[in-house]
Amino acid sequence: MRKLPKIELHCHLDGSVRVETIIDIAKKENLELPSYNMNDIKKLVQVPLDCTSLDEYLEKFDLPNKVMQTKENIKRITFELVEDAANENVKYIEIRFAPMLHMEKGLSIKEVIQSVLDGMNEACEMYEIKANLILGCMRNMSVEDAELVAKEGKEFIGKGVVAIDLCGPEEEGFAIKYKKAIDLARDLGYRVTIHAGEAASGKNVIDAINLLGAERIGHGINIKDMKEAYDLVKSTNVTLEMCPTSNLHTKAIDKVNNYPFFNFYKDELSVTLNTDNRTVSNVDLTNELNIIKENFNTSEEDYKRIYLNSVDVTFAGEDTKVWLRSLI
Repeated sequence: MRKLPKIELHCHLDGSVRVETIIDIAKKENLELPSYNMNDIKKLVQVPLDCTSLDEYLEKFDLPNKVMQTKENIKRITFELVEDAANENVKYIEIRFAPMLHMEKGLSIKEVIQSVLDGMNEACEMYEIKANLILGCMRNMSVEDAELVAKEGKEFIGKGVVAIDLCGPEEEGFAIKYKKAIDLARDLGYRVTIHAGEAASGKNVIDAINLLGAERIGHGINIKDMKEAYDLVKSTNVTLEMCPTSNLHTKAIDKVNNYPFFNFYKDELSVTLNTDNRTVSNVDLTNELNIIKENFNTSEEDYKRIYLNSVDVTFAGEDTKVWLRSLI
């Protein structure tokens, strides 16, 4: 599995920071940590198996974001994520991050985005991998903040930035609040993917598609419990960005063999497999693919179909898609 070419479409930058990098930056910048021991820091940034909810899961992002407040650190952490992906033969990755989480030391939204692009481009030049960025708007921030991210990021569309996302804590019925901001983003040229149906019902998936025009849904797992949402995803061919281990951690599912990915796939829904957060969930994409293979006995032909579908639904340009298809 590690040798196969892979596509990663749902990966959070701040959830994928190397533990040793957190410690190294903290030492260099005299940032106070409870400990400088690797195992102690792992406990602070990786979720335990008995994690109770998405809200508890999100607490693990506090420490990584502390070390992501300068251009140099953001660039380094982005480079290392792309490097880690390339080292397990991921050939294309879409990295998502919320620029407004990285402004505590005075960086502007544009400086944050440029720093991520710098790290991404440097890694892509060094390794056989291509990448793009998705700008995240946090649902615990205001609509005005979301509009600001869209406006400030506009100049980077076509230069590495491809889409916009709503992420963070999920409440029922969040979509209507952000309709104006996502409409603005689409008008500016962003593609649209929305976190929905992870910690709340499938109704949020319906709203993300019908109100926000989502082309892809982050997680969307709870459509399994709502026929109307399931049927809408199937009829519109909206893609689900699914993340098995993360969904187990956030209690979207109770055990792996109840994970609906393979049932969705067999029923011809558009599904992709992703890590969500490499450090927080302590996984890589090879791990996630093996979970599905071992629990659902997927074949080489299944993998090829999932891979090619993932290529089709990337927000990449056609040249990149042609290259990716040639690799399988």
